[in-house]
Amino acid sequence: MTGKHYDRTYFDRWYRDPARRVRSPAATARTVALAVAMAEYYLGRPLRSVLDVGCGEGAWRALLRRLRPGIDYLGLDASEYAVARYGRARNLRLARFGQLGELRFETRFDLIVCSDVLHYVPSAELQRGLSGFAELLEGLAFIEVFTAADDPEGDIEGFIRRSPDWYRRAFAGAGLMACGSHGYLSPRLLRTAAALELAPR
Repeated sequence: MTGKHYDRTYFDRWYRDPARRVRSPAATARTVALAVAMAEYYLGRPLRSVLDVGCGEGAWRALLRRLRPGIDYLGLDASEYAVARYGRARNLRLARFGQLGELRFETRFDLIVCSDVLHYVPSAELQRGLSGFAELLEGLAFIEVFTAADDPEGDIEGFIRRSPDWYRRAFAGAGLMACGSHGYLSPRLLRTAAALELAPR
C-alpha cells in the first residue's frame, strides 16, 4: 500500500502498545458489533460470511466468531509478516487492495470490512480495488476511512488527505450507497433501505 513495513514491530507499536494504540480492545469490539448489526439489519438474517480487507493480523476474526460462531471469515492483507504468522490459523491470504478488482471467490460476502486502510492506499490502486466490490459484496461494506476534514490520531505516516467528496464519488462509482456510520450497501440491498436511511446522491 505504501513504502511502510507492516512487520511485527509495526503491529506491536500501533495495536498492542497501550501508550500508542488508538483503539482499545473494547472499542474494537464495539466497532465489530456495529458492523455486524448493520449488515444483519439490511440482510434480514444472521451474518454468514465476512471478507476483511487490510485485515492486518486478523484481529476481527475472534470478535466476529464470538458474536456469530462458525462464521466464514477470510482476511486479506499486504503484510507478508501477518500472513506468514497467522495465515493458517486465522485464514489470512496475501493480497493488495488493488487486486480486489480482479479477485473473485466461490461466493459473495455478506459483509466486507475495510477498517483504517483506504487513507493509506494510492488513488489509482484504491479505485481499481473498489471496482470489484459490486461483484464481491452481497450485503454491506463497512469502510472506515478518514479524510482531509478529519484529525486522525496514531499512525499518520503515508496518510493521504483526500476530501470527503472524493471518497463519496469513488464509493458511488463502485456502486456502493452510504447508509451511515461507515456503512455502504451493495447494489443488491438498495431496495431494502428507506429513503432517509441513505445519504443524498
